Amino acid sequence: MRRQMLLAAAILAAITAVPTASYAQSGRRDPEAEQRKQQEESAKKRRQKEEWGDNQAPLQALRNAGPCPFVKSLYDAARYVEFKEAREASANVAWSGEIQGISAGCAYKDDQPIEVQMEVLFEMGKGPQATGREKTYRYWIAVTDRNKSVLHKETFELPVTFPEGEDRVYVTENIGNITIPRASIATSGSNFEILIGFEVTPQMAAFNREGKRFRLNVGQASNTPNP
Repeated sequence: MRRQMLLAAAILAAITAVPTASYAQSGRRDPEAEQRKQQEESAKKRRQKEEWGDNQAPLQALRNAGPCPFVKSLYDAARYVEFKEAREASANVAWSGEIQGISAGCAYKDDQPIEVQMEVLFEMGKGPQATGREKTYRYWIAVTDRNKSVLHKETFELPVTFPEGEDRVYVTENIGNITIPRASIATSGSNFEILIGFEVTPQMAAFNREGKRFRLNVGQASNTPNP
């Protein structure tokens, strides 16, 4: 699905990069659980390759006079997990979603604006508490001056229909016309970031921030979150 996003704000300030946060996990490992996890991840990668990797239309070849803006998903909003009655259990999952891949290219020269186009791969899930086969997700794209302030933000709707008997769907979104004005010829794309994420509630953001997640067969058994 093709989207268009136009940034019209002027960029006037100099930008300083701020290091992003990192996340670590520790704890005793279960060899059998690790093996199951590896098998699930391998199956997941195969599905992604079938849905996106081999069939992905290459982005238009773009040439630029400097580095492109850094494009990434925001950690707190990279996943969408909707629970019935806000109870965090695999059997209570209604709908889920995850940003699985981002591809981007840019072009600019002289004192022209930076033109960016993106492709985003979403993986959507239908849990045991979902009603019907249709769900409209909402996601946003924001242009920032390297972790300091948001210059422009736009929200999009992504309607998804799950085929009969299927609980997982991959969707590719094409986003074009992201235009970032430059204060001068010396302003490069490295001064900016483009962030993407689901529109989530504070509870969903906290769930993501704590690193909780469920296995791919969510809802088929009574599992607890795996940190």
